[in-house]
Amino acid sequence: MDPHLLRTYVTVARLASFSEAARELGYTQSAVSQHIQALEQDLGAPLLTRRPVLPTAAGERLLEHAGPLLLRLDAARADVVRMAAAPAYGLTLAAAPTALGAHVLAALPAAGVTLRVLAREAVPVAVATGTADLGLIDGLAAPSDPLRLPDVAPLTTRGAGEEPVCVLLPDAHPLARRSGLRIADLADARWLDAPEAGLPLAHLRAANGGHGFRPALRYDGTDVRTLTALAAAGRGLTLLPRSAATGIPGTVAVAVTEPRVVHRTELVHTGVLRGAAAALADVLTG
Repeated sequence: MDPHLLRTYVTVARLASFSEAARELGYTQSAVSQHIQALEQDLGAPLLTRRPVLPTAAGERLLEHAGPLLLRLDAARADVVRMAAAPAYGLTLAAAPTALGAHVLAALPAAGVTLRVLAREAVPVAVATGTADLGLIDGLAAPSDPLRLPDVAPLTTRGAGEEPVCVLLPDAHPLARRSGLRIADLADARWLDAPEAGLPLAHLRAANGGHGFRPALRYDGTDVRTLTALAAAGRGLTLLPRSAATGIPGTVAVAVTEPRVVHRTELVHTGVLRGAAAALADVLTG
């Protein structure tokens, strides 16, 4: 398939309009129609109904493939451009909020750094597409087990640290005086659903056989301080790496004792690192 035709099709399907797609892509409406017709002829199936403009069953299936295909093409272009013109000075680091421990911040070069705090799943995409030189992702894992990455491009991962995980509770909570907590015992508690600022509830469900951990409140943001303030106010429990959960006024951080899980951080990059990116990677993974 011609990727230009595929991009046109995705845009028309997203906007549900040939004319709007033409404006966004900078084509004439006639050119957009020709692109769609050429793609339909190539695949031997109608992809869109015209009035209204909606994907057919075949078109819906193509959309499932189109996003990953176009992302891999963007990643390939970015990777080649990056290899051809890698600067010796300056770098962009993309990181999930809870991957930015004190040791990471201390390791950043004194100048020339752009730090992008992103949603956890957006970090590998930023590295793959060249908008970041390095990425730091994190998650819940068994000790020494690697994290699972989305298949966005050929990425290199290197372990950048592990630490215990803690449940953050208000200091008046009945469980606040425990020395340790079992995840299974908390499956029916009130939880904060903060998939980007904290460790996602989906990770807790997976550790508990896929059950429990219904959210009492959802926080769509990347500010860990807001998440800890919600926990301190009694709006729900949250799971954080120990370094992010300790010393929060009005709260107690209680370690998870079962199952044996850790907060794991990994460095993500493509190709061979050079210059400032290589130096920072060596510090973070050394």
